[in-house]
Amino acid sequence: MSDDNNATFDRVSPIDINEEMQSSYIDYAMSVIVGRALPEVRDGMKPVHRRVLYAMYDNGYRPDRSYVKSAKPVADTMGNYHPHGDTAIYDTLVRMAQPWSMRYPLVDGQGNFGSRGNDGPAAMRYTECRMTPLAMEMVRDIR
Repeated sequence: MSDDNNATFDRVSPIDINEEMQSSYIDYAMSVIVGRALPEVRDGMKPVHRRVLYAMYDNGYRPDRSYVKSAKPVADTMGNYHPHGDTAIYDTLVRMAQPWSMRYPLVDGQGNFGSRGNDGPAAMRYTECRMTPLAMEMVRDIR
């Protein structure tokens, strides 16, 4: 039994904890930046943008249908695709509805979606939304 323990300890190599922490942190930070924080070069969207649009598409919040409370696509996205909190998802949805934030809005918003100044959007329970025709083109080939 002691031979097994010695064999295990022979494979353990000492490392400098500071160097390992720095290397591990940089690797993790780069994976976050590349995977989530930088927009994709092909469509200019981050994963959360794609998840919101897919949730809206999947649940039928299309341009030819009536508006739905913004809380519905936020809850659908959070429940099925992006479990990181409703505030980040709603902020993404709002940004996709603001014509001054995106050249071509992907969400058709109804209600107070903020202004260019310091005015923030109304709470998601007071605003309504649906996809724009351009957003439908972006998800057209999914199914």
